[in-house]
Amino acid sequence: MRTLSVIIISKDEEDRITPCLESVKDFADEIIVFDSSSTDKTVEIVRKYTDKVWITEDWPGDGFQKQRALEKAQCEWVLNIDADEWLDENMKDEIRAVLSQETIKEQAFKLAWGNVILNKQLKYGRSSRAIKRLFLREGAAYTKVKVHGSVPTKGKVGVLKKGFLMHNSLRGFDHLMTKMRLYSWETSVKYFNNKKPSYGIPLAVFRALYTFLLIYIFRLGFLDGSRGLMMAIVFSQSSFNKYAGLWYLEQSEKIKNTVNK
Repeated sequence: MRTLSVIIISKDEEDRITPCLESVKDFADEIIVFDSSSTDKTVEIVRKYTDKVWITEDWPGDGFQKQRALEKAQCEWVLNIDADEWLDENMKDEIRAVLSQETIKEQAFKLAWGNVILNKQLKYGRSSRAIKRLFLREGAAYTKVKVHGSVPTKGKVGVLKKGFLMHNSLRGFDHLMTKMRLYSWETSVKYFNNKKPSYGIPLAVFRALYTFLLIYIFRLGFLDGSRGLMMAIVFSQSSFNKYAGLWYLEQSEKIKNTVNK
């Protein structure tokens, strides 16, 4: 059995982090938590499960914070799990089976995602995805981004789908709106800094329509009922906001450059 480090980043997660920690407490060789100065009982709860806790006063962004946690890991393999996620028993069994193999050809693995909305797991649409969370530590590094940091891999990537990495990300609809607004704007800024063109508002509208069709029709989101329809519309709006925000930044820069001439 190969060794496994679990890395978690947190901020005011006292209402959601216990299932996460319970799911890995007898599963990981070490649990590493980087907390961004929580004001609730998050750190108190975490310390019941691990003494490898670091508290940071700043929040540099998702990818940067996860890299800090990764640098503390000592085991051969690393599992990144968010504070609002947990492994079901089938997924834990599948990971154990993979890490027990005599030879592992893959450099990383994607885990089937089980999104929960209003106490019901969505199985289609945007939820019918697998996300890369299990990877070899040696040579791994997170992308330096504020939102949705990832670990690029050059080798083979497998998919684990007998169980689920469960995900209960919503505290309420207002939380969903705030979260999507923040993610959309941060993505707009990232695209702008990377010189990615928006191609105008009409393309932003097209991207929103494409996102809705992809999630609701092609990925069968309609089979998740009203929850599936809601999430398809929310992500469609988010897609529009990303590129409309990028267009706005482009126009603002043009105006600024004109004024400065």
